[in-house]
Amino acid sequence: MIKLIKHPDYDYELKRVNYTIKYLKEYNKIISEQKKALDSQIDAQLKHFDPDNKEQFTQVTLSTSIRDSFHQKMQGAERSILKPYFARVDFNEVNSNLQKIYIGKMSLLNEGTGEFLIVDWRAPISNLYYDGRIGAASYNCPDGNIKGEIKLKRQYVIEEGTLENFFDVDITTNDDFLQACLGSSKDNRLKDIVSTIQSEQNRVIRANMWKPLIVQGAAGGGKTTIALHRIAYLIYTFEKKLKPENFMIIAPSNFFLSYISDVLPELGVENVRQTTFEAFAQKVIGKKLKIMPSTKKLSDLVNLRESLDCEGIKKVSNFKSSLEFKTSIKSFLNLIEDNFIPKEDFKIHTFKLFSASEIRKLFLEDYKNLPFMKRINEIKKHLTNSVLNNKLRILEEVEASYDIKLYDIKRAAPDSIERRQIIIKTIDERDALLKSIKKNSKTLVKNYLSKISVLSPLEYYNKFINDERLFNKFNSSYIDCKLSELVRKTSKDILDKNLVEFEDLAPLMYIKYLVYGLDENINVRHIIIDEAQDFSLFQFSVLKEIINSPSFTILGDLCQGIYSFRGVNDWHKTAELIFGENDPDLLKLEQSYRTTIEIMEAANSVIKFLNNKSLPLAKPVIRHGDPVIVLEKKSLAEVKTAIEKNLCELSKNKLKSAAIICKTMEECTELKRLFKNSKFTPKIVNEKEDDYSGGILIIPSYLVKGLEFDMVIVANASKKQYTADELDVKLLYIAMTRPLHKLYIYSVGEKADMLKEVNK
Repeated sequence: MIKLIKHPDYDYELKRVNYTIKYLKEYNKIISEQKKALDSQIDAQLKHFDPDNKEQFTQVTLSTSIRDSFHQKMQGAERSILKPYFARVDFNEVNSNLQKIYIGKMSLLNEGTGEFLIVDWRAPISNLYYDGRIGAASYNCPDGNIKGEIKLKRQYVIEEGTLENFFDVDITTNDDFLQACLGSSKDNRLKDIVSTIQSEQNRVIRANMWKPLIVQGAAGGGKTTIALHRIAYLIYTFEKKLKPENFMIIAPSNFFLSYISDVLPELGVENVRQTTFEAFAQKVIGKKLKIMPSTKKLSDLVNLRESLDCEGIKKVSNFKSSLEFKTSIKSFLNLIEDNFIPKEDFKIHTFKLFSASEIRKLFLEDYKNLPFMKRINEIKKHLTNSVLNNKLRILEEVEASYDIKLYDIKRAAPDSIERRQIIIKTIDERDALLKSIKKNSKTLVKNYLSKISVLSPLEYYNKFINDERLFNKFNSSYIDCKLSELVRKTSKDILDKNLVEFEDLAPLMYIKYLVYGLDENINVRHIIIDEAQDFSLFQFSVLKEIINSPSFTILGDLCQGIYSFRGVNDWHKTAELIFGENDPDLLKLEQSYRTTIEIMEAANSVIKFLNNKSLPLAKPVIRHGDPVIVLEKKSLAEVKTAIEKNLCELSKNKLKSAAIICKTMEECTELKRLFKNSKFTPKIVNEKEDDYSGGILIIPSYLVKGLEFDMVIVANASKKQYTADELDVKLLYIAMTRPLHKLYIYSVGEKADMLKEVNK
């Protein structure tokens, strides 16, 4: 950190920091005492709690809600005691007095003076700090557009409750404060980004929640942290309408979720759904499935196993991930739908209550917009009501008809033993029929609906895949017979093993949604998808249908699209096909804040190798570092020796994390074996890894996306390992954009052609 030069306002700012911290401690103490008192009150209420007493239930619910509020306030205060605020803006509103606005991670009001000691970074007025410059400025709030003039913008470095430095700035980019934050080690970066949010990032965070937002973000542009800060902002802004549980972030892996796990709590946000697509799919489908790892197919393609038909694998995945395949499944379900209802009337005895055509109309027309089983629930109401409304009438009609029958018997013959026997028999017949109608009416609806055969989503999907004629018929408009049969056979082979692959999840979710609808506990109002370039159009589409809303934040980088065989390669096309009429906002995060200029320029030279102008290049901030080192070695053992020397630099340079990136898992295993007698014990990360614990990792190229490290070492970027293939180029680009400070690239033998421009 740059040494503090005594500023004219230093004494004032020191006094202000100390006063705020003192107030925070008192505030925290008061809230803590109030919470303890409320804890005792709730304990007493629960001892005498009667769940049938509505007044008691309301009282306990209210008390618990207030206690949760106290808990959040205490947590916010405890965090803020160490760093109460990070910025100040002096704003002179038109026809008003100058306001000194101190911005932090919570709001704090001085109860005595009515002055805000701290303003939450998410408040509308805080936008002056992120987007405003010295001079005329304005911000939007519920009262409208507030105009005025920014007189001062100041940034603070406060650590452990001590004022270490502050800077007067105009904008929040490329200043000493940002440089100092970018130069820190990986451990603090995710948590502290709130103080260095840039204008382009701020636009993403504060974008309209109810409009779909697609963000093309450069490697190191802060996509993940901006996504998390957007959630925090939206929860703050819509706290009266929505709960944290209504927001969901979908990340690429559990390992990645572990990596970002402490960011939202640090921002004062809890209970947001954080999941992977696989986990959410299983929740929607409602069944625990054996899913092949989503990386398996990519791993196979990366390893280029000779026994594999790589082009066939890509084509199968591409079609199963398409909107065309979704339409094929819909056609199949339309056929199921057409034959779903029994082709018979709904009757009590001989009395028709609903004709088959009337019930069919209810199912196919009146309740067309509902899932199959929810339509059945509505039809059940109709049938039940018809029984209730007509039962008495039918019983009376039966009695009346038998009265006539008895009258005719009596008139037809004089009294005799034979006539009496006929009368008794007729009365018994009447009574038995009346009894039968009364008894059967209780189960009539149930018995009628039991004739409907409904399968699980997996059973329907299996039925579709196994029906060769229908499968090929419904796909014939999109692919030729040969590819259709390859898709069917490949899928059948997997399903026959009681497995599903990643590409099967969206179809299964879609079937569940159309047939059964969603469970009530899935109440998501906004979805944020990270690493979205690896999502398919089918996935986007089914998620949109499930939440029945265009409220999405989609963040990705086309340069890192290593699942291009199933993912997207054009954001404009995705916006048009998925959100069309909702007119999505497309924003860019072009600036890369992670790496140094030297590292980013080297990575850009690699992605340029594809000669694809649609792939946007990242723009590094002005932060210089060591040159990228590219060295050729004779063996992996020599590479291991060189890596040990690199790792010795970690602690020497006060760096905390390092990733040794190999192209394949096999290479990771081989390199790990070479470290057997080393003083360094790097941990291998595989597809099943759930926990990120930092330190030194050995990780395959296809698992490293989204992560960042102080130092990165690419173990073997040889010409043999990394060819001119698009996937290889993107994998190497991803590996090269992971480091904050240092990048070493080794090759066993001749280096890859795409590296020949690095440091030339």
